[in-house]
Amino acid sequence: MRSSVPRLVVAAPSSGSGKTTVATGLMAAFAARGLAVSPHKVGPDYIDPGYHALATGRAGRNLDAYLCGPELVAPLFLHGARGCDLAVVEGVMGLYDGAAGEGELASTAHVAKLLRAPVVLVVDASSQSRSVAALVHGFASWDPEVRVGGVILNKVASDRHEELLREALDAAGVPVLGVLRRVPQVDTPSRHLGLVPVAERRAGAVDAVAAMASQVEQGCDLEALLGLARSAGTLPGAPWDPPLTTTGRRTVVAVAGGPAFTFSYAEHTELLTAAGAEVVTFDPLRDEQLPEDTAGLVIGGGFPEVYAGELSANEPLRKAVAELALRGAPVAAECAGLLYLCRELDGRPMCGVLDATARMSERLTLGYRDAVAVGDSVLAAAGTRMRGHEFHRTVVAPGAGAAPAWGVRTPVRRVEGFVQRGVHASYLHTHWAAEPGVAHRFVERCRTS
Repeated sequence: MRSSVPRLVVAAPSSGSGKTTVATGLMAAFAARGLAVSPHKVGPDYIDPGYHALATGRAGRNLDAYLCGPELVAPLFLHGARGCDLAVVEGVMGLYDGAAGEGELASTAHVAKLLRAPVVLVVDASSQSRSVAALVHGFASWDPEVRVGGVILNKVASDRHEELLREALDAAGVPVLGVLRRVPQVDTPSRHLGLVPVAERRAGAVDAVAAMASQVEQGCDLEALLGLARSAGTLPGAPWDPPLTTTGRRTVVAVAGGPAFTFSYAEHTELLTAAGAEVVTFDPLRDEQLPEDTAGLVIGGGFPEVYAGELSANEPLRKAVAELALRGAPVAAECAGLLYLCRELDGRPMCGVLDATARMSERLTLGYRDAVAVGDSVLAAAGTRMRGHEFHRTVVAPGAGAAPAWGVRTPVRRVEGFVQRGVHASYLHTHWAAEPGVAHRFVERCRTS
């Protein structure tokens, strides 16, 4: 089977060059023209896809060749892009930066090759003129399998500066598809783990996306960019679909949402639904009870440390979560969910499901992890291998329970997380599409617990 979806990958020589502004602006500008735009993000990032969703009206989806394996990148892309006129993929870090020590694996360049997609290179031109040609030439020629189809110059100071840049790039043979002037930064506030998520600043986020779209529409040749996207041609293979594994009655799985728990993959909900779950989202900041008939609970990542006071103040819900876990109901918690299940977070009472405390730290823990399930749990049988990602500035003590969740092999060998009764709690973010049996196992345990 072959599919033809016009597509672009928006990349840059390094972080901070303007990828998010350009990618999100392109998504919004093309959507405003009436195109159905499919938004994607390379890597494990949870925050940028929220802005992408706001720009397009469709779920922002991740393409992670490390967590899911290279073989799933194109199928997951085709799944998200069904029925769309255009797909825009925002890259991660610099074009050729991938998983540490793994060569090109999980880099933007790797994903571009897997998608057979042309790359648009966003270059911060604020402190250069003729040197831009050497920079672009180097990136365009480094890997012959990566097709750099054009460049967008960002932070250009003046008409004269633009003229010098264009003259230099004529010799590099890479067309200039856009020029963005040096303007006050679009209001996208950041904090300790990156941009503030859309769910925490809805009105401000809407304004920010509109500003990105305006900037891109004024400075970029949208017709040329669309033409480049249409030159991508066909992509072999079939779209990914969550396997239908329903074997009994539908059962309610509550999924934490709201401003404190914003990190999730769209495919997780799809997998749970295909396994027979009725997925109901609730907000631990505001809802005092779990959804009616809750049989299992999923608490993903986010920023509980920012909302520790409000989460702690919602004592009725904390008690409801503790009672559910005490009954042995399946509970899957990742990172923020792990913190919420502890006795306390920064001195404030949490759910008390785990005999552990959590606190903020100055140290950033970041990176991909190879992991193996130490014992049986509601998510995985002992010996199940999965890849995960850690991204936090908190510390949990102890770091593992009497029955750990994972044995981690990178960067050093250690055990991590907690398995007790029906609870599986860990710092590791995992992508269930890589191991769809996880969702089926979880829902079956919800049905029978």
